[in-house]
Amino acid sequence: MGTIDFVRADRRHFSDFGWLQTYWLFSFSNYFDPNNIQFGALRVFNDDVVAPGTGFPTHPHDEMEIVTVVLDGEMTHQDSMGNKTVIKAGDVQRMSAGTGLTHSELNLSDRDVHFYQIWIFPDQRELKPSYAQLTFAPADWHNKLLPIASGQDIANTVTFHTAGTIYRCALDAGREVIHQSTRGRRIFTYLTKGAMNVNGLSMACKDQARIDVDEPLTFKAEEASEFILIDVPSCKGWGYSQETLRGGRK
Repeated sequence: MGTIDFVRADRRHFSDFGWLQTYWLFSFSNYFDPNNIQFGALRVFNDDVVAPGTGFPTHPHDEMEIVTVVLDGEMTHQDSMGNKTVIKAGDVQRMSAGTGLTHSELNLSDRDVHFYQIWIFPDQRELKPSYAQLTFAPADWHNKLLPIASGQDIANTVTFHTAGTIYRCALDAGREVIHQSTRGRRIFTYLTKGAMNVNGLSMACKDQARIDVDEPLTFKAEEASEFILIDVPSCKGWGYSQETLRGGRK
C-alpha cells in the first residue's frame, strides 16, 4: 500500500544563468514552491551543468549533509577545512556542513561539468564540519543498485550523518533490480537516461518518482537506463513530541 507520484521532466524548474544551466527539483534560491520544499529528509536535488572557466565562488553552508555526484567532466573544490580536491566523473563527495563552513566549486577544465548536488538534513545538529570523497566505476553500478553514500553503516560508501542511502544504477534493456527497504521510508528516484517502469508504472528520462509504499520496489528498464535512488527517513514524525504537546505551566 502507498503511493508512487511522478514529477514529469517538463515540470522541473529550469534556470539559465549563462555560466550555469540548472534544474532545481525542489525549492531553491529564487525558486519557491511551498508544496515542493522537501521529501522526507531530502531537501535539495539540483541537476547542474557548469561552463568551463566558471563556477560557484566561495559561499557558506551550515547544518546540512551535501553530496555531489559527478556524471561528466570535473570540478575543483576548495573549502575552509583546508581541502582542495578535483571531483571527476564517477566521484562522490560529501561535506557535512555542521556548525558552518565555506567552499568554492570551479570548473577549471576546458569542457562542461555535469553533476548532481544533493542536500539531506542531518540527524544531529551542531556537528563538526567534515569531508569525504570516493571514486566508483560504471561497472560497479551496472545492473545493480550500488550504494554510493550512506548513513546506515554500509561498507565502501561515502558516509553521511542521516539514516539514509544514495544509490546509483545502470540497467540494460529488460533488466530489473529490486529495492527492499520501503516501510517507514521515502524513496526518491531520478531517471538520468532511458526509460523504465517502477512497479509497472512508466517513467521517462528526467522524470522523478516520489514514493511512499510499504512493499518492495521493482525497477525494470524498458530501454538502457540510468538512475539515482535516494532512500531517506520519512520525517512524518518531525515536530513536537507527545510530552511537549501535554504542555507545561509556571
